[in-house]
Amino acid sequence: LDGGLARWSSQGLPTSSQPRMRPGKTYRGRYDDSRLLDSIDVADRIQYGLGEAPWLIDARSPERFSGENETIDRVAGHVPGAINRPYTANLQADGRLRSPVELASEFRALLGDREPSELAVMCGSGVTACHHLLAMERAGLEGGKLFAESWSGWISDASRPVAIGTV
Repeated sequence: LDGGLARWSSQGLPTSSQPRMRPGKTYRGRYDDSRLLDSIDVADRIQYGLGEAPWLIDARSPERFSGENETIDRVAGHVPGAINRPYTANLQADGRLRSPVELASEFRALLGDREPSELAVMCGSGVTACHHLLAMERAGLEGGKLFAESWSGWISDASRPVAIGTV
């Protein structure tokens, strides 16, 4: 549903509040925990460093990332070394995903010489960060990782470092 319900409705396409019954199908999902990072993994990457190119992208708004306006969590700021690229940067004005070419260009610039599998994404709780993973897949850059605990998990331990500001 590229563009969400608002775009669907604006095009006059049918909607209903009644559930639609469909025959059941078998879906066999595949869980791949190699694409998940936890706070220990992130702390290790910070401690041992990974060179100059950014490796952790925070999908929250610039105001939350910088610590200017934290509206959800009890601690403001971001994980040291993370860069901010709001998930909304993946969208066109009408709410649809930007083109694969545009997304690839932006994510490749962030990756530098690294493989997509060396990049991790985060947000406040691990939900909107997945938007970056979807955008990367659309751009043909498969294998990015999710810091599922994200900011809420990071700040659950007061001994972990917190950065304030845009860098």
